[in-house]
Amino acid sequence: MPTPCAQLTLAEVEAIAREAHAEQRDKAGRPYTEHLAAVAEGVRIRGGSDEQIAAAWLHDAVEDGALSERWLADAALPQQVKEMVLAVSKRDGEDLRSYTRRILDTPGALLIKESDLAHNADPARLAVLEPATRTRLTEKYAQVRALLGLTPGEPPAEQSVQANTAED
Repeated sequence: MPTPCAQLTLAEVEAIAREAHAEQRDKAGRPYTEHLAAVAEGVRIRGGSDEQIAAAWLHDAVEDGALSERWLADAALPQQVKEMVLAVSKRDGEDLRSYTRRILDTPGALLIKESDLAHNADPARLAVLEPATRTRLTEKYAQVRALLGLTPGEPPAEQSVQANTAED
């Protein structure tokens, strides 16, 4: 009987994500790993679990083709991490309603997407883009936030539910 392999540590997940995206740049020409680090840190400061932080490091890996779905399926990661990564990975031709519904239906995924949107919509980050791109992305991020039920200054619904349950 094969022995189960040890789960990847958070530091190992970070190193894998950094290596997978090493050559990638964001729309402003910055190293893409800066975005991954910001999303992971955003999840951490919002009270996310180690599993959510790991998923944040990997949140764009499958969508961008930096790592394959097969790699993710075979990786020594908790199933919850794999599910969150797949939930936040937009699929070719997928409409926003289906995409956001999958995020809402996957425990833990909303916090990752909230952190991703927060970094993507950072005014300093958007300011360096061409005006048309900035406008298009600002509108897109606002639409996704609305579909997810996220409004500025409010925690994700799943955190509110957890907080309310803890007070009962």
